[in-house]
Amino acid sequence: MSSGRGVHLSRDEFEALVVEVLDGLPEDIARHLQNVEVVVAWAPTPDQLRRVGLSRGQTLLGLYEGVPLTERGHFYGLVLPDKITIFQGPLQQMARDVDDLRYLVRRTVLHELAHHFGISDERLRELGAY
Repeated sequence: MSSGRGVHLSRDEFEALVVEVLDGLPEDIARHLQNVEVVVAWAPTPDQLRRVGLSRGQTLLGLYEGVPLTERGHFYGLVLPDKITIFQGPLQQMARDVDDLRYLVRRTVLHELAHHFGISDERLRELGAY
């Protein structure tokens, strides 16, 4: 549903968009997500903003927290899952309509998954992902 600025979905509807992206991943990528938890939160916490160097009022659409696959050594194991958080509020505020929201969610999920695979923001810029 859309009313004025942004798009407003229930948590279940929004989570379905995230699941749609994850279910559509090629098997070659999906098989590397065995110890990754993808969650939805309404907005980043002040601590999350601080950890990534953003101040209140700046926008964070998603956040990867964990050890990228490229940085894991031989003895990596028995650790909590990596966590990808997708922030529903900021994404909905940016979207013009549901199709735009679907695009933004897909782009954000893939962006955070890229971090899991060890791809930095700088490299994503070089690849034209921004």
